[in-house]
Amino acid sequence: MLNYEYPPLGGGAGNATYYILREFGKRDDLTVDLVTSSATGRFEEEHPADNITIYKLPIRKKSVHYWKFHEILSYSIKAFFYILKKGTRQYDLIHAFFGIPCGGIAWFHRKKLPYIVSLRGSDVPGFNERFTLPYTVLTPIIRKIWRDAAAVIANSAGLCALAHDTDSNLSIRIISNGIDTREFTIERSHAEKRFVVLSVARLIRRKGIDDLIKAIPEIVQQCPDLLVSIIGEGNMEVELRNLAKDLGIGHHVKFLGYIPHAELPCYYSTSNLFVLPSWFEGMSNTILEAMAAGLPIITTNTGGTKELISGNGQIVPPGRPDLIAMAIRQYIHDSSLRQEHGLRSRALAESMDWTRIAEKYAELYLELI
Repeated sequence: MLNYEYPPLGGGAGNATYYILREFGKRDDLTVDLVTSSATGRFEEEHPADNITIYKLPIRKKSVHYWKFHEILSYSIKAFFYILKKGTRQYDLIHAFFGIPCGGIAWFHRKKLPYIVSLRGSDVPGFNERFTLPYTVLTPIIRKIWRDAAAVIANSAGLCALAHDTDSNLSIRIISNGIDTREFTIERSHAEKRFVVLSVARLIRRKGIDDLIKAIPEIVQQCPDLLVSIIGEGNMEVELRNLAKDLGIGHHVKFLGYIPHAELPCYYSTSNLFVLPSWFEGMSNTILEAMAAGLPIITTNTGGTKELISGNGQIVPPGRPDLIAMAIRQYIHDSSLRQEHGLRSRALAESMDWTRIAEKYAELYLELI
């Protein structure tokens, strides 16, 4: 298995890999080696289960969540040569998270092993405006990697449709992200007496956290005890802090920075509502976490995110702080709607347990082998 992200590095793809491996560790018919990146700058080898080994390659990673081109390139080169050195005879297939770079690494070994590509978002042309120029150069390579794969997986119908814009004839299966509902409770804690809106995301442009902050001034006129808790780090943190200050709502917005995953359930349980106003999204792990915690959701009609909303929240277009404010106000003033949508969130999350998702991947492996 190849993924340059693995906790604490990265976001949704790294978390997905963690939970899939945790489920695979319970099986006796699979043995998995993961080649990923080290967060410490040193080579590390971990054995979370008897049949799971994780090799973490040193790439001099600077930020936990934000990736620079040279870091991805460093991982790509080191992973390629590490696999060459280790050999491929003991394996039956390669599972690559992200078409680029991991799918490219797998492609070089295609004559020895079949490979699977799991599409995650930014590795699909058109997903992220920040990569418009690289997409222009890489699209023919990406198309070749997809076509030579034994299987291509998208984590949502929206991402699948976007990938078909690059290759309309490609056969793509859909296996969604999952959630461990045992980690979260729908019981609300009263640690905060204020109405708490929670957002958990990397503080980067495409997550749209600035749109959430812009929505707050209109709301606090009627709800002066509103608190917006923002968990995450990223290159926009200073800009977002200054935005809240300039809008005069600094005391209504709390930037909590990076919170270890094990501590997140506490923050979900002390919140009343979850908001993720992304401009681009595959299938958000943090929305799934909020659903498992029984929170109503406000999000945007983008990618796989909107597929998670079915009687458990509201969908707004990206870049519309006014509509975010309107939706938040509705939940503030209608406690029965909050409860109804929160219970529905939990029910939907329970149908997306990681055990079921991992089983789908295992079935695919055995099918291809």
